[in-house]
Amino acid sequence: MKLSVLGISFVFLLILNISLITNLGNAQEAKSQPLIGVNMLGYYTSLPQTRDFKNPFPDNYYDQSFKIIKDGGMNHVRYVYYWESFVKNPVAFINELKFAATLADKYGLKIIYDNHQFHTSSWLNPQRGTGFPHFLFQNNSEYAYGSGGSPQYPSAVAWWTHWWNREITDANGTDGWSLQSQFLKKVVSTVDSHPSTAGYEILSEPQVHDVDQWDKIGKYNTFMTDELRNVTKKDIVFSMSIPVDLESNIGVNATNLAKMTPVNKTNTIFKFSIYGLPSPGSYQEERLNMFLSTGNLSGVPVYIGEWNNVARDKVINEEGDFVYEIDPEASDITPEDTTAILKKFNEIDPYGWAFWYWNFRPHRVENFNLVTSDANGNLIPTKYFDILKNAVQSVK
Repeated sequence: MKLSVLGISFVFLLILNISLITNLGNAQEAKSQPLIGVNMLGYYTSLPQTRDFKNPFPDNYYDQSFKIIKDGGMNHVRYVYYWESFVKNPVAFINELKFAATLADKYGLKIIYDNHQFHTSSWLNPQRGTGFPHFLFQNNSEYAYGSGGSPQYPSAVAWWTHWWNREITDANGTDGWSLQSQFLKKVVSTVDSHPSTAGYEILSEPQVHDVDQWDKIGKYNTFMTDELRNVTKKDIVFSMSIPVDLESNIGVNATNLAKMTPVNKTNTIFKFSIYGLPSPGSYQEERLNMFLSTGNLSGVPVYIGEWNNVARDKVINEEGDFVYEIDPEASDITPEDTTAILKKFNEIDPYGWAFWYWNFRPHRVENFNLVTSDANGNLIPTKYFDILKNAVQSVK
């Protein structure tokens, strides 16, 4: 029996249409697949200006790392880098970014490039801090070298207050916001063409010291987003602030956190951190609900950019104030904890999540170590990576 030309054409178009619908569905499914993975530090991209690393950088660090992460059922890396590391060695910094992006392409991983700061800068905390470059602090007695960069120190309060007022400049009088946007554009121009690049985090966990600063951070995020939108269409992430004490006098609540949202919300994500079990009725659950409300008020997806489980002690700092510090001995995360947290994340259905963290240097908090290396530079996953890997498989 012969089919007419019209009949053949109809059958062909029907098959083609079904194929297109199937492919479109697969593409949409791939696009909507949440990012699940780990935070990761490199070498030159995380070097503080005040110090060098004592631990040798393992051979084939990225190739080994990405393979282990991929084989562990994960598809994502939040790549932590620092502005001051670029200033310390621009060529090595950019070359390392290129190398990491190329190998992430090879393994099919998706990277969020996180412009990180911890205790503001190594200028304010030479022993532990990393973040903003020294030229934004020098020759100012308000924030002298080594005067403290975490939120409880007057030097940090002064510097961040000037930063949100757009009063921080370099020696030539160029304001810090413009300088930072130029730096972020260098990062974008280096990795944006790579298929592994998912997006960019403007600034991780900026400090807030007054209720009038929420709107100012919104202006800052708007400025940075507008600048980055000139060079990329990929996702832009803005971060929760610190401190995040719900009982503080700076108004830590969803309404104020939402004020940090940039005006242009196209492909914009809100990132927050969880360092505890959000069990029913707990303080951590209250914080989690606040962050979810922030995402709803902002009208953007949420991203758990850092998570783990830690114990904190209430101690008195050098200024005589009570602060909470991580207790390395008491901190831990069990298989049950990890599975419970991931099940909670599945209920939330976030943009993605990243466990804290993957680093070639050992950390004093044991459950912050996902990997170690032997004398030959071979990477060896710790029990905490196995816990994470098994939990990922169990909650699929």
